[in-house]
Amino acid sequence: QLQASGGGLVQAGGSLRLSCAASGFTFDDYAIGWFRQAPGKEREGVSCISSSDGSTYYADSVKGRLTISSDNAKNTVYLQMNSLKPEDTAVYYCVVDLDGTIDAMSAFVPLWWGQGTQVTVSS
Repeated sequence: QLQASGGGLVQAGGSLRLSCAASGFTFDDYAIGWFRQAPGKEREGVSCISSSDGSTYYADSVKGRLTISSDNAKNTVYLQMNSLKPEDTAVYYCVVDLDGTIDAMSAFVPLWWGQGTQVTVSS
């Protein structure tokens, strides 16, 4: 299971940190990512981290503002979100790609989905 938390309501320019805790498996062999879905829009891959070498990847829309990291000892992945914008408003999901050696956000294939956490950014 994947348990996402940390969403909430924040003003534009503010910050949030999302957490994704796994149970029943470990992150060591997989790539972990964050996707989001805004009302009326398709799901969008935001960021992911490779388990093979810890490389991180981001969508262009969030580069420089969001940072993904992992704590394998806690089996948890984080998404630090800074300088939030109203267009970041969405439900955020943590997801697993069974291929831990991905080398781009576009290569991430989400197979296991956690429940989402709502992020709302007010203007």
